[in-house]
Amino acid sequence: MKRLLLVHAHPDDETINNGATMAGYVAEGAQVTLLTCTLGEEGEVLVPELELLAAEHADQLGGYRIAELRAAMEALGVTDWRFLGGPGRYRDSGMMGTPANDKPRAFWNADVDEAVAHAVAVVREVRAQVVVTYDENGGYGHPDHIQAHRVAMRAVDAAADPAYRPDLGAAWTVAKVYWCCVPRSVMRQGMEAMAALGEASPFEFLGEVDDVPFAVPDELVAAAVDGRAHAGRKVAAMRAHATQITVDGPFFALSNNLGQEVLGTEYYRLVRGERGPAATPEGWEDDLFAGLDA
Repeated sequence: MKRLLLVHAHPDDETINNGATMAGYVAEGAQVTLLTCTLGEEGEVLVPELELLAAEHADQLGGYRIAELRAAMEALGVTDWRFLGGPGRYRDSGMMGTPANDKPRAFWNADVDEAVAHAVAVVREVRAQVVVTYDENGGYGHPDHIQAHRVAMRAVDAAADPAYRPDLGAAWTVAKVYWCCVPRSVMRQGMEAMAALGEASPFEFLGEVDDVPFAVPDELVAAAVDGRAHAGRKVAAMRAHATQITVDGPFFALSNNLGQEVLGTEYYRLVRGERGPAATPEGWEDDLFAGLDA
C-alpha cells in the first residue's frame, strides 16, 4: 500500500496545495495522513456573521476551523488527519512581523526539538514512504510554513535514526520528500488566462512571474500529479474552509480577495530520494511514488 504523509501549517493549506493529489491517492486505495501544525487561529474571517470568532474578538476561530478541516477531509475522502502534538498544542503565529509572532504558544516560538518528536511519532506510526511539505521559505515566507518545513525535514532525518527516541516507535526511513511548488510556466499561463478574462492577478504586486516566491523554474519541478478527475472534491474541500476561502467557479480567493485558479494538476520538487521514470513531456513524474515498490 502506498503511504503518504503531508505536513501543513494551517487548516486549508492542504486543500489549496494538495487537495486533488490527496483525493486521487485516496481513490486508488493509498493511506493518506495529514499532519496540521496549528488551528489557524490568526486567520481573517471572510464570513461576516462569523467575524466575532476572530483573534481580535472572541478568539474562537481555531475551534471552528477544526470543524472546517473535518468537512474538508470528508470531501477529499481522507480519514487520518491529526494536529501536531494534539489540537491546540501550537498556535497560529500570524504573518511575519505581526504581534501574533510573540504569543507564548505561537508555533514560530515552539521548542523545535519537542515539535520534531511529535512529528517523528507520526512518521514512524504510519510508516510514511513519501512526505510532502513546504520549501525552506515556507512557500511565501509565513513563519508557520517555515517552521513546518523545519519540523518536517528534521523529523524525516530523526525518524530514520534508531538511536533517536526509541519510545516513539521503531526507526523508519522515508523514501521520498517533496516540496509543494508551482512551475513558472504554469504560473505564467494562469496569470495570462486571468488577464484575458479581465481579472487581476493575485501576484501582480510582485511584478514578474520570476518574483513570485513559490513559482520555481520548470527544471526544478520533479512531479506533476494530474488530479483533474478529482477537482470537484478539491473544490468541495475549499468550500468547506468557508471562513478562509471564497470559491467562484474555477477560481478561489483568500482574504486578499484576488482570484487564483483552482489547480487540478499539482506540482512538486523532489528533495530527498530517487526520481522515478519520466511520465510527462516535460520529463516529470506523474506519481509521487514513482520508482518505489509500494
